[in-house]
Amino acid sequence: MLRNPLFRFAHTVRRRRAWFSAVFQAFLILAALLLAWFLRFDFSLPNRRVLLIAAPLLVGVRLLAIARFGLLHGWWRYVGVSDVVDIIKADVAGTVVFFVLARYVFHLTEFPRSIYVSEAFLTAGLLAGVRLLSRLLAETFRQNLSSDKKVILIGAGAGAQMVLRELNRAGSGYHVIACLDDDETKLGLKVQGVRVVGSIDRLPDLFVDEGEECEVIISIPSATSAQMRRCVEISQKAGFRYRTLPSLTELIAGDVLLHQLREVNLDDLLGRDPIDLTLDVLDEKIAGQSVMVTGAAGSIGSELCRQILSCSPSKLVCVDLNENGIFHLQMELARLAKQTELVLCVGDVRDRERLSRISRANKVKVIFHAAAHKHVPVMEANVEEAVRNNVFALLTLLDVAEEVGTRDLVLISSDKAVNPTSIMGATKRICELIVASRPPNGIRCASVRFGNVLGSSGSVVPIFQEQLRQNLPLTITHPEIKRFFMTSKEAVSLVLRAFAVGSHGDVLVLDMGAPIKVVDLARSLARLAGKSENEVEIQYTGLRAGEKLTEELFYTTEQILDTSHPKIKRTSGSSVVWLKLLRDLNELESAVYKGTVADVISKVKEIVPEFCSTIKHEQECVLEEAHQPRAAAAGWD
Repeated sequence: MLRNPLFRFAHTVRRRRAWFSAVFQAFLILAALLLAWFLRFDFSLPNRRVLLIAAPLLVGVRLLAIARFGLLHGWWRYVGVSDVVDIIKADVAGTVVFFVLARYVFHLTEFPRSIYVSEAFLTAGLLAGVRLLSRLLAETFRQNLSSDKKVILIGAGAGAQMVLRELNRAGSGYHVIACLDDDETKLGLKVQGVRVVGSIDRLPDLFVDEGEECEVIISIPSATSAQMRRCVEISQKAGFRYRTLPSLTELIAGDVLLHQLREVNLDDLLGRDPIDLTLDVLDEKIAGQSVMVTGAAGSIGSELCRQILSCSPSKLVCVDLNENGIFHLQMELARLAKQTELVLCVGDVRDRERLSRISRANKVKVIFHAAAHKHVPVMEANVEEAVRNNVFALLTLLDVAEEVGTRDLVLISSDKAVNPTSIMGATKRICELIVASRPPNGIRCASVRFGNVLGSSGSVVPIFQEQLRQNLPLTITHPEIKRFFMTSKEAVSLVLRAFAVGSHGDVLVLDMGAPIKVVDLARSLARLAGKSENEVEIQYTGLRAGEKLTEELFYTTEQILDTSHPKIKRTSGSSVVWLKLLRDLNELESAVYKGTVADVISKVKEIVPEFCSTIKHEQECVLEEAHQPRAAAAGWD
């Protein structure tokens, strides 16, 4: 019962505002006509009969044109460039219609031709002028009385203009007081009324008195990682909270909105610029093909699905045991799929019959195998499960692929497969040996080896972010622990590039730069979240079972070769005699199902001699890792 009276009241207010706007604009049009008449006849009023006939006709025509272009509303404090353009369109249209009616319908031949033009200019000027004046007064009043948070923009380019356009809207809660930019030619210029007062380095000096009342927005969407870190360090030195815009590629789809200002972009944590791996070579290999992704609901698997869809396969088959993950993946991919048929299956990669039915029914030609157990400490306590899921599922998948006529298979491996100290890393190394040593039998198989993926489920970044949100200490296992990091897009681009250029048995490795200390990553993440080092406590918890201080990318016995992409290397020397490996795998399977954990570890060590299990010899392996480091990133100049 309450809603109807409120609705009628709001409707009445809107209707009255529109009537007031129409009457006021009619007065402006009439004033423009009289002023044009005065100017034409030296401030006299000859031919009053013509004027009296023409005035209501002109007002009526112009109000219709104004209404046609949506200019009858009274919200003039929000006027922008588009409104001025609409005023010009309405003015021109009204002038043309009025001229035709006056000359050829009402035969007002005595109406001076010069007034058609002068009145049009005066009308457009008055209509635009009162709107701009209304906005100026409203913004001045709001800035004088409001308690909006003060903002300093770093950058005075296109990104700053978009931010200003958004923040200047009433109710944004922000008031921009200055812009900073390193381009000396912009010094003293105004960006939408906000002056560029100096270079970025001068932030601490120019705003020393603002303190916590002010916030910095880094409005440089094209900034490199190094430039972004510099802006963050300067903002932190000045003691300001700071946020950044989305990246340039994220802005292509549309303008920046206020809620898109973000705390951190994972690319900012890399310590290097993301590597661009174009996928144009994939069109002819994936377009029109039936492609299957195992582990499709995971971080890597879901990104694989997204990028594969851009290559227009005829069918994309997504397999994962996680029913909830498959549900959410289906919701997302349904928006991306165009001509591609989506098939989403809940299934275990160890289930031969299930895999066979899925593959046969969909005539799968290409397989990306991302399904695996990946959490090192968890797998240390579940050795048999790690071997069953990571090793024997691959053997099952290869057999099914051969049966159904699959042409290509790419295995997702890990840098933990190099000189492994964990059962997870050892199983990944066995998988590499299987892919490299198994006879092709019509299938081209390759492995892709890469480091930690920033932001993947269970990785350090989401854990650190949650700890920062809850103001908890950041927990790190060791002050010297280092890891190679890459983004999920880089990782998946490498996987797809491996599919395109890899030969049978290859292990392809991405140049991920130098390994990053996890403690440095934590500090960078804290800074990008607007916290100083004094605000964030770091606790060291000790190396976990199976964990190494530094990961490696290559074995010393591997030959490192170039590929068609300068940032990707391939290795040879990973293969062993297939028949012997097959016998060892049969014995490993027997140990998994009939033996003890010690039997399984012993057999894994026999297959992977470099494996140093921490389950029984943790201290020995940690000391070995600390005192006998291997060449971690050999192969790049």
